Amino acid sequence: MSSRTRPIDKFATAAAKCSKEASLYGKCIVADYNNVYKDKCSVEFLRLKDCFLAASKRRT
Repeated sequence: MSSRTRPIDKFATAAAKCSKEASLYGKCIVADYNNVYKDKCSVEFLRLKDCFLAASKRRT
């Protein structure tokens, strides 16, 4: 069996490490889900994205 990490496994690990950021982004979207528009929660999204990227680069 290969020791390569599948992309979905990397994503799942990163998502598990970014639960606080994901929660904040989700709350921002749900706060007024009938009026979602581009860049509505851009600050929260960028924090979540940065967390995912940092977590996916870690080897732990």
